[in-house]
Amino acid sequence: RHAGLAGGNMAVKIRLRRMGSNKKPFFRVVVTDMRRPNEGRFIEALGWYDPKKKGSNYELRVDRIEHWQGKGAIVSDTVRSLLKKAKKAPARAAAPAAAPAGV
Repeated sequence: RHAGLAGGNMAVKIRLRRMGSNKKPFFRVVVTDMRRPNEGRFIEALGWYDPKKKGSNYELRVDRIEHWQGKGAIVSDTVRSLLKKAKKAPARAAAPAAAPAGV
């Protein structure tokens, strides 16, 4: 599926994708081919960021971001900043879904 990444043919970037309505933006953290427009197709969604929300306003899948960085993905400045925050406070980072208790 992502065979082009192994050979280094594809320029991949981890960046924010704007969503929401006028004056109420929120962002998804996505892995995308950097040649695509910001609102275009993406490879994988890795989290979200809501600048208008108070308190815990982001969630990142740090393990997947590190996976993509290992493959040579370039991280945007804003995502780098969020990643730095997430590593300082690991409780905010998204954990893999656990099996429901008592099943």
